[in-house]
Order: sequence, then C-alpha cells, then structure tokens
Amino acid sequence: MNKNLMNFLKMSLMNLPSPVNISYWWNFGSLLGMFLLIQMISGFMLSIHYCPNTNMAFFSVIHIIQNVKLGWLIHNIHINGASLFFICMYTHISRNLYYMSYKLTNTWLIGVSIYLMSMITAFLGYVLPWGQMSFWGATVITNLTSTIPYIGNSMVEWIWGGFSINNATLNRFYSLHFILPFIISMMVMLHLFYLHETGSSNPLGINSNLKKIPFHNYFTMKDSLTFMIFLFLFMMLNMQYPYMFSDPDNFTPANPMITPIHIQPEWYFLFAYAILRSIPNKLGGVIALMSSIIILYFLPLINTKFNSLSHYPINQFMYWMYMNTFIILTWAGAQIIEPPFISISQIMSIMYFMYFLSFFMIMKIWNKLIFMK
Repeated sequence: MNKNLMNFLKMSLMNLPSPVNISYWWNFGSLLGMFLLIQMISGFMLSIHYCPNTNMAFFSVIHIIQNVKLGWLIHNIHINGASLFFICMYTHISRNLYYMSYKLTNTWLIGVSIYLMSMITAFLGYVLPWGQMSFWGATVITNLTSTIPYIGNSMVEWIWGGFSINNATLNRFYSLHFILPFIISMMVMLHLFYLHETGSSNPLGINSNLKKIPFHNYFTMKDSLTFMIFLFLFMMLNMQYPYMFSDPDNFTPANPMITPIHIQPEWYFLFAYAILRSIPNKLGGVIALMSSIIILYFLPLINTKFNSLSHYPINQFMYWMYMNTFIILTWAGAQIIEPPFISISQIMSIMYFMYFLSFFMIMKIWNKLIFMK
C-alpha cells in the first residue's frame, strides 16, 4: 500500500509536467500550502493551553504568552501567520485574475470556496482571544444575519446560543475554528487534483503541451527559494514587529458594557467591511458584502480564446485600477465613519463592481470584433 502511495505521489507531483515559462508569481500557491500547515501546527499547540470560557479565554492567552515555554513565539507565529496566509491568498487570486486562470473552471471554483472558508476560519479565530475588538467584532458580524427576512433574528439567537454573545458562542466558535482547517485541507487536495487534470496556466496564455518540464527538480528548487525568503520575513515579523497587524483594543479583556470608539475587523477583511459600511441600508450592505466575494464564482462564464490580460491593453489598465480600488477600500475600511471616508468608500465600492461588469462587456465586444462570435 505504501509503495502504491509513493508511486502515486511521484507521478502526481514529482513528475508533473509543468509549463517551462511560469514565473515566480506561480509560487504563491505552494506558499499558501506552507502557511496553512504552519497555521494548523501552531493552532494545535495553542489549543493545548487555550480555555474556551468567557471568564478565562483572555487570561489563558496571557498565560500562553507569559508562562508557557516558547508560548509567545507560537502565539506570534499563529496571529501573524494568518496575515501572511492572506497576503499570499490575495497575491495568488490577483495573479489568476491577471492571467485569466479562472478558465480552469473546476480549479477556480474550488479555489474561491477555499478563500471563503479561510475567511470564515479567520473570523472565528479572531473572536477566540476574547478581547474588546474580538467581542464587538463578533457582535457586529453575527448581527448581519438579522437582515435575512423572517428568520433573521432567530438565526442570530441560534448562532449565539442565547440572547447575546455568551459562553456557548465562544465554545462553538472554538470548535468550528479547530475543525474548518481540516475541511480546507481536503478542499486543497481537490483543488490540486483538478489542477493536475488540466495542468497550470502560463504567462503567455498559450497551449504549452510541447513546452513542459518535470516539476521536480526545477520547480521544487524554485519553491524552496521562496519558502526560505518568506520564512525569513515571517520570523523577522514575529521577532521584531509581532503586533504590527494587531488592534490595540484587543489587548483589553472583552467588556459588553463598553463599546470601542471604532469597531473594525482584521486588515484582510477591511475591503469587504468598507463595502458593507458604504451602503446606508443594512440589508443592501450585507448583499453588497456577499456579492464582493460571490462575484468571483461567475468569472469562468467569460468566454474568450485569449488566456492573458497582456493581450488586452485596455483590460490591463482596468486590472491595475481594480487593484488600486481594492487597496483604497482596505484603507477606507480602517477609517472612522465620517466624511470624506464615507464618500470615498461609496465611490470605490461602485468602481469595485464596475470592474467586473465592464470586464464582461469588453470581453464580449472583443470576441465579436476579433473572433466574429
């Protein structure tokens, strides 16, 4: 059995035919796998000492940092590993958008699902330290469920396990945060399975079946280099700037009687949070929030023979405008709710969705002009 498994791994990974011209932008998929493994191992080690109780959760984290041998390092690795994971995730998605890798439909759809599951997992994990921002962030996000017609309020109480966020909420969030990474791992295996069926895309967007080389040792060496670079930067972050991505309010125990002046999620959710806040209507904001992610599922519907934005100068310009829009939305989501930040969020939210709508239209025009479809 072990021999068959080794042969399978050798054929599926070591001898996988890979396009000869793929660049370092293709390394972020393997980096995501590395950081997922780091998060699972460090999370398990933290779970040994963590106590999912509203009276003890915050102080159990303090205990891990101050009393457990190397607990401070494991804690830093886990909280900063989430940020590095999402940096790699957004880079991976943006590269796929640029090179139109969503034409590999099954691989893309599973990838977007992994992204959604990762966002849910990260949100659940952010609640666990039970600091001020954890508590109020959970309150704001779970309250969004109340916008569902007829059953919204009942759904909120069902999620909370009571009439407010309480010990039952923390317990179920802890259980879900622990189990979801294993589900994500299975989805990653499915993601790789579909990728190996079609093979990777390449910068030129051409059929490169005659220009492929084995994955090992060419790309394993390339991956090893980026592993070392990112691990070096990661450990520099953990040692020198461990709380760079953390919110100061989360260093205070959760207090339901005191609301923070400015409630905001972690930085990797800020673009969606800015879209949510930009719409005055609560239901409309929630729909826009969900649409900002779900719209990615519809990209494979674009029908074109070109496989890279480098063939489309207009769309290349639009792509970089979209990247800037994403960055500005992330910045706007961290600002207080007052002019001019409200107007900036509204304008950027419109531009965010206009990119996808105009992209669909321009692809149709290109197809008619060039391919006479």
